[in-house]
Amino acid sequence: MNANASESERTRIPVTYRDEWQDGFGARGWKLDAALQDTAVIASTAYTGEKVPTSVLVHDILDHLLCGFGFSGHRNEAMAVIQLASRTGADTETSFRPMVEEVLHGRILGEPIRSFLPETLKAHLPDARLSDEETMSQLSRRLGRERLRTLLLAHFQAIGEEGTRSAKARWRSFGLDYARRTAIGLCLQELLVRADETALAHHWEHARAFFRVGNRECELVIKSPEAHEWRLPVRDLQQASASRLEP
Repeated sequence: MNANASESERTRIPVTYRDEWQDGFGARGWKLDAALQDTAVIASTAYTGEKVPTSVLVHDILDHLLCGFGFSGHRNEAMAVIQLASRTGADTETSFRPMVEEVLHGRILGEPIRSFLPETLKAHLPDARLSDEETMSQLSRRLGRERLRTLLLAHFQAIGEEGTRSAKARWRSFGLDYARRTAIGLCLQELLVRADETALAHHWEHARAFFRVGNRECELVIKSPEAHEWRLPVRDLQQASASRLEP
């Protein structure tokens, strides 16, 4: 996706559907074509869970791709979590706690552990080279497990907030209104629900499609195995709520 492309092309986001992905996870659902080579990305259906009104695929589109963040790695996910929270009201700590536990066990994704840790924590480490597990064990002994956990939670929050400025600039570069992310997300979710229901009803094994994301309307076009197209307006929150209550 080229930020210098025309309005219609720069918001065109290709996706692929499979009824079972042969990626080690075996999930049914949709993936962004931009993430097909990322082995950490799991396919997503239209399922939203109880507390967030949009699916993982919409999160990947709005909070990763359009913000310019990678799809995997703790730093990228921290920045994307802040974006998710700011458009949906999701609790950041709920998302950060599992990542903190991974870091506590020396599992850092996307970069060396010393480049991930803040200076305040690295100051407690010796100059000697340590493995990732040894690094975190050393910090646990020096600071205590609970204090270290609290400091890591704060670090994830800080990392996430640092990404907001670049995310806003990225959205502007695509001609998209950052302030309309909540409404755009709900529109994309409604489109995804229609496509996912169609894939199940028609027993598709594989499908290729693309979203077009705009400030006033969004589209989802199925190219294969058969042609379908849905286009919906991006409604403000009051309109979206009323629409969901309609019989």
